[in-house]
Amino acid sequence: MNALTDLLEGPKARGAFLLRSVFNPPWSLRIEDRAPVSVVTVVRGEAWLMTAHGTPTHLIPGDVAAIRGPEPYTLADTPDTPEQITVGPEQRCTTSAGADVTEQMSLGLRTWGEDIGDGSTVILSGTYQASLEIGRHLLVSMPELLVQPVGTGGSDALVAMLTEEIDKEDLGQELMLDRLLDLLLVNVLRNWLASGGPESPAWYRARTDDVVGPALELIHEEPARPWTVATLAAEVGVSRAGLARRFNTLVEQPPMAYLTSWRLTLAADLMREPDATVNSVSRKVGYGSAFAFSTAFKRLYGMSPQEYRTGGADTRPSLPPVTAPYTLVLSQ
Repeated sequence: MNALTDLLEGPKARGAFLLRSVFNPPWSLRIEDRAPVSVVTVVRGEAWLMTAHGTPTHLIPGDVAAIRGPEPYTLADTPDTPEQITVGPEQRCTTSAGADVTEQMSLGLRTWGEDIGDGSTVILSGTYQASLEIGRHLLVSMPELLVQPVGTGGSDALVAMLTEEIDKEDLGQELMLDRLLDLLLVNVLRNWLASGGPESPAWYRARTDDVVGPALELIHEEPARPWTVATLAAEVGVSRAGLARRFNTLVEQPPMAYLTSWRLTLAADLMREPDATVNSVSRKVGYGSAFAFSTAFKRLYGMSPQEYRTGGADTRPSLPPVTAPYTLVLSQ
């Protein structure tokens, strides 16, 4: 199904910020960089991760956490340790007293923090720099926090590779690290979807339904067709009322509302392609005119397609309110 492929193909880091951090207890780091998605794994020691909405989550070596931004989160040796350093935009680091320690705490290539000792905690983190590297479909689908425990889902080998590669400066090293970050995130997402629990996206759970599944596939594969509930129902061989009722129950929104959301999801990503124009994108996603497309786009994103393309006020896609559970720990 194209929607599933697009979701897993979404992460495409471009010069992602990757860092090995070293801390000696007590330590606490508040992350306010507004990154769309970050990936964190503990290599040594332990850490607690606190998001804006969820309860503190304990991380041990090999656990992989994927955090959906742009809300801040905190990493610390214990949930009660007062925040000591804040990481802001452009990865500038300041103490609680306001002192900039970005350069002062540098420990060499992609390494930052305190001198490593026997009791030190070592953390690897990867941060996507812009929402266009992720894709709107992923951003609106994933929970605020996904945690994949050590030994599950095959992430151990990827963590080992990232640990080995992060302090190298070989030819093509940035590309290597970008792709490792992508693979690590995709691995977590794939195992989250495979779990099939109620926390997975409604459209993903509905894909196996005999009626709604084919209708979703038609929308995903042919978004430009002038769909109506009646034409969708005819294609899948059910009544208009039957499709509308079942679609709304399983996908949790009416067919035409989902179609509009899917079209604008695609449009947001298409507008960032080098040769994109408002006219060409509007045709690709099924709008009869650039004006109608621009109106719908601005209603959702708060800016015109052209403003979005050129990096207007805030290019992060509008996201729905986060709903419980805020944190999902995948089964071991």
